[in-house]
Amino acid sequence: MKTTVNYLMPIIASVLITVACGNSTSRHSEEQIQEINEQAQFPDSVKPTETTRFDFENYTAGHLPDDWSEYYTGSGGTEWKVTEDNGNKVLAQFYSDNPNNHFNVVVNNRITAKDMVLTVRLKGVTGNHDQGGGFVWRFTDKNNYYVVRANPLEDNVVLYKVENGKRTDLQLVGKGRTYGVDVPPMGNRWHTLKLIVKDDVFTVLLEDKELFKVQDKTFTKAGKVGFWTKADAVTYFDDFEIQKFK
Repeated sequence: MKTTVNYLMPIIASVLITVACGNSTSRHSEEQIQEINEQAQFPDSVKPTETTRFDFENYTAGHLPDDWSEYYTGSGGTEWKVTEDNGNKVLAQFYSDNPNNHFNVVVNNRITAKDMVLTVRLKGVTGNHDQGGGFVWRFTDKNNYYVVRANPLEDNVVLYKVENGKRTDLQLVGKGRTYGVDVPPMGNRWHTLKLIVKDDVFTVLLEDKELFKVQDKTFTKAGKVGFWTKADAVTYFDDFEIQKFK
C-alpha cells in the first residue's frame, strides 16, 4: 500500500499544479471584466488627433513605398511591395521560400502611436506553412512588438507579443489562454480586420464583430504600426486606416 501511495503522489501533485496554474492565468472576476470593457472604449467626446489612410493607389507597383521599411526574423528573406489585384493596388508580402519559424514585418516610418484604432482589408493568397497576417503595433524593432493575425489555414485569430524575438500568445479577457479564437472558414477572400488599442487593453474585431480583448503591459510606449505575416504566407493588404489618439 505504501508503494502505491508513493507512486500516485507525483501524479496528484502534477494535476494540482496544472489546475492551480490554469486558475491563476485564465480567470478574471466579473468586476475585472466590466472594468476592462469600460477601459477599452474611447469616449464619444474623445476624437482621434490624426487619421491616415493608405489605399496604395499612388504608389509604384513592383516597389516598396519609400516611407515603409521591411524586416524579418529567422532564415530566408522577405519581399514587401505594391502589386495589382484585379486592377486595384495593394501592399503585399511575396517571399514564399521561408521556413515555419520566420516572421515578415513591414512598418510605416512616419507614424508612431500609443493608442489607436487600426483597420485593414487583407487576403491570404497562398502559403503551405502559414497564410494570412495582420497588424503590428507599438513596434520598437524587429524583435519587440505586438501582433494580431488572422490565419485562413487554421481559421483562427490570435494576438501575440514578440519580446526579445520570442513570440507568445496572450490570454483573452474572461477566457484565459486559449490560443485566440476560431472563426468561420476564411478561404482566400478579402476580410476586414480591426484593432482598438487603448492603454493596456486591445480589442480585436473581424468583419466588425468583436472576437476578444487582451490586457497586457509589456509594451507601454508609442511605436510604429504596420503589417505582419509568417513563414511562406503570401498576403495582400489594402485600405489601411490609422486613427491615432496619442
